[in-house]
Amino acid sequence: MLASASPVTPRPTILVVDDTPENLELLHHTLADRYRVRMAASGSRALELAEHSQPDLVLLDVAMPDMDGYEVCRELKSRPRLAGVPVIFVTANAADNNEHLGLSCGAVDYVAKPFNPALLLARIDNHLALKASSDRLRAHGEALELEVRRRTEALSLAHDATILAMASLAEARDNETGNHIRRTQRYVRALAETLAQQTKYADLLTPTYICLLYKSAPLHDIGKIGIPDSILRKPGPLDTGEMKIMRSHAEIGRRAIEKAETELGTPIEFLRVAKEIAYGHHEKWDGSGYPQGLTGEAIPLSARLMAVADVYDALVSRRVYKALMTHADAASLIRAGCGTHFDPAVVAAFDANEAVFERITREFADPDMPGFVPTLEPRHDPH
Repeated sequence: MLASASPVTPRPTILVVDDTPENLELLHHTLADRYRVRMAASGSRALELAEHSQPDLVLLDVAMPDMDGYEVCRELKSRPRLAGVPVIFVTANAADNNEHLGLSCGAVDYVAKPFNPALLLARIDNHLALKASSDRLRAHGEALELEVRRRTEALSLAHDATILAMASLAEARDNETGNHIRRTQRYVRALAETLAQQTKYADLLTPTYICLLYKSAPLHDIGKIGIPDSILRKPGPLDTGEMKIMRSHAEIGRRAIEKAETELGTPIEFLRVAKEIAYGHHEKWDGSGYPQGLTGEAIPLSARLMAVADVYDALVSRRVYKALMTHADAASLIRAGCGTHFDPAVVAAFDANEAVFERITREFADPDMPGFVPTLEPRHDPH
């Protein structure tokens, strides 16, 4: 049985540029046994050929009528696809200043005419080998970069999925759905993007920080993991003791995230923002909230954003202790809380995003949202 033939490596292509036919013929004779040779009698024709079929190396004369060699070299180096092609000047203009000018244009070598064929071939081989090595390194670097990007994206997806799974556990115990998480994180992002247009908030609310807000928001009620089901799912009003336990979920959430920070042993911005939201989203602008009773801008902006998003979603959603509200009624209550419960700037951002909030609510609606008749039976204000 005959062995299959090894693939033949194509010979490198050399583009020779010279306006003198005799020089083209001499260079063709010198090169043809080892390389594929393409020839151009002008700079414009050389650029056309190089763009159409990229050569591995260019031998370039200097003195030509339409474009001199320096112009051709600069143009080759200005084109991203051709910038890496080595250029060797082969010219009778062998003065030192000409050689310096040629190298400053991006050429890799400068050979004087009349040239020594063996020396020219050796220089060509050296520069082709350098180019091949450079191409391999670049391809390897690109492959590594692609793999790093792929793994980073996979880790990011795993991170996001883990956060959503943890948050969903807390929400499920409170008879809430995963859509509550999706809605609130989108509300927060919409509010933040609007506030970011104001000079006061532009430095903080960068696209990177807004992304952190979006990814941290699902952990706002992670502390509910530590609240007994008898309280979380109680259909009637909570008594004073039960209310105290319910409110402790903010502190439980802060401690849980803080423990994760300690275990990691290094500050993580994502966890810092998540801790702010979990601990502070029940604070109120006038200081009547919990757990610290903070007022105004002493409340972290992340928590002030989540306060509006979370209350709005609680109002338009069915809970064990209440029926859902219409958007119009919920929006009225948000505006009524301006300056007492909520940061006025965040309420203004809510006003600018009413249509966005309605769209998010519809897009990520719970199964029982459409057609449910509101019959408000307030139990307590968990927010």
